[in-house]
Amino acid sequence: MTQVTLIADLLATIAADHSSEDAFDRQALQLFAHQYQYNLPFQRFCQRRGQTVRTVKSWRDIPAVPINGFKELTLSCVSASDAERTFMTSGTTQGEVKGRHHHPTLSVYDASMTTNFRHRFMRGSERIRMGILFPTETLLPNSSLAHYLALAVRDFGTPDSHYLLTPHGLDHTRLLGELERAERTGEPYALLGASYSFVQVLDDLHRRGRSFSLPRGSRVLDTGGFKGLSRELSLEDFYAQISCVLGVARGECINMYGMTELSTQFYDDGNATVPSVKSGPHWIRSRVVDPLSGREVPPGERGILAHCDLANFNSVTTILTEDVGIAVDSGFLLLGRAQGSAAKGCSLAVEEFLQAALG
Repeated sequence: MTQVTLIADLLATIAADHSSEDAFDRQALQLFAHQYQYNLPFQRFCQRRGQTVRTVKSWRDIPAVPINGFKELTLSCVSASDAERTFMTSGTTQGEVKGRHHHPTLSVYDASMTTNFRHRFMRGSERIRMGILFPTETLLPNSSLAHYLALAVRDFGTPDSHYLLTPHGLDHTRLLGELERAERTGEPYALLGASYSFVQVLDDLHRRGRSFSLPRGSRVLDTGGFKGLSRELSLEDFYAQISCVLGVARGECINMYGMTELSTQFYDDGNATVPSVKSGPHWIRSRVVDPLSGREVPPGERGILAHCDLANFNSVTTILTEDVGIAVDSGFLLLGRAQGSAAKGCSLAVEEFLQAALG
């Protein structure tokens, strides 16, 4: 099957209302066969594990590539130079090797984002005035989050939507003006951005002794955690403070869980209680596994999250994260980064992958 046909099929799947388990399996296996043929490091990894096109019978059987594999190897079915866009992980230290995710076309990523965002964040609204707490795509062209937020503004923001982070930091004057305007006019307002930026907003408003009661329909979207760029807050304190200071109900404080190595995002239905249940659309499936064996842990037990994302048509569909979770009926609970023996298991999984992929 050609890449053009794969992309057309994926776009049709994303546009559909649902995908049965059988249909998901068929498409995942088609993508596995394509990636097995054209992504040679992945092929070597699969062969070392004895998981080939002949033996893999379900999406659950597809070997999960540790996310750190994206730092060490080019995981792509086409030459990296042929990518329309390459997203890179942010990195937290100068000189750190960054993970790279190559997209020959952004059409699938964009369809995945906008279709899912419309349902999970917009919730029936066509457009909303947005304030973005993250740099622009022009400033960060290799950031998947910058592109994600640019899509949000383009497809769902009103013409007066705007960025509140400048090269010089938070635009305090514009932020206060926008919050005051929303309170005065009754027009719903949405703040979207990195979690650490919201902490900076909370701290700024606290210093000024300001709080707001944003109008009904206003909402918040945060993502990405604190990453040492702000003070750490527990989830309970974080959403309690946002709700108190901005006057947005906690059910309208939505967290997006995504990563550079995926092309699809997960959302919760608000954070009235934490941890909240995360779930994705019908073109992504998740398992909770033991990082070394790749086998699913018993229901109710903690393990490492592994995701099979059909929108990852060019790299690998299935990735092993470093995030701890518990499977529940409607999705999964995200419990934080792996620690202790779980972290060691993730590191060993990376070593195994690199030894196999490098031959």
